[in-house]
Amino acid sequence: MAAWRSLVLTLFPEMFPGPLGQSLAGKALDKGLWALDVLDIRDFARDKHRSVDDTPFGGGAGMVMRPDVVDAALGAAQETWAAWARENEGGSAGEAPVLYLSPRGRLLTQDRVRELAAGPGVTVLCGRYEGVDERVLEARDVQEVSVGDYILSGGETAALVLMDAVIRLLPGVMGNEASPGEESFGADAFEGLLEYPLYTRPAEWQGRKVPEVLSSGHHEKIRLWRQAQAEEITKRRRPDLWARYRKDKP
Repeated sequence: MAAWRSLVLTLFPEMFPGPLGQSLAGKALDKGLWALDVLDIRDFARDKHRSVDDTPFGGGAGMVMRPDVVDAALGAAQETWAAWARENEGGSAGEAPVLYLSPRGRLLTQDRVRELAAGPGVTVLCGRYEGVDERVLEARDVQEVSVGDYILSGGETAALVLMDAVIRLLPGVMGNEASPGEESFGADAFEGLLEYPLYTRPAEWQGRKVPEVLSSGHHEKIRLWRQAQAEEITKRRRPDLWARYRKDKP
């Protein structure tokens, strides 16, 4: 059984794995380092037209995804997890959260990504139209997650963002195991800061030279330079993160 599983509920199953079938994530998928299953929500519709939405009570623009259809899809997802758990001699399927991608949800952070990567996987509900009937979210204890303060056409692209962030942290996916800790929001000494500037060959390009310290071979000086650069960039570009970083420093 794969180390980490994603079960996606969507009206557009052909959107998966999408970019996650390429590059490192795609190679990891082929190797079984993670697994993907997709359920078409429309398969759980109850009429001949395969209707999944209806007009909102109280009026307003757009349509709302029906609770009975979404609930049936979530029930099938739960059964799928139970089957995986049996295959895995009990497993820990009950710990896999059900996430609904929504702009009103809890903001996805790197800390949350690490939590998800440490678990058995996720069930991801991708909404469309104006959203999903509130009652099914309450009944199924669905956790709402936002990938940012903006609106997308549907939850599929947000789901790809979430899954990509998690998959790259799974053991064996990235070639350089130290790399994730040195990036923006990484888990090493630069945690909480945006990433420092990066340079490669040629040493001079269009009159612009690589900072001398990076060619010095002096690892401590390089570390201190990168630390200072990360702090300055964070202070200038993300004062909210800088304030949090300073607050957390002893």
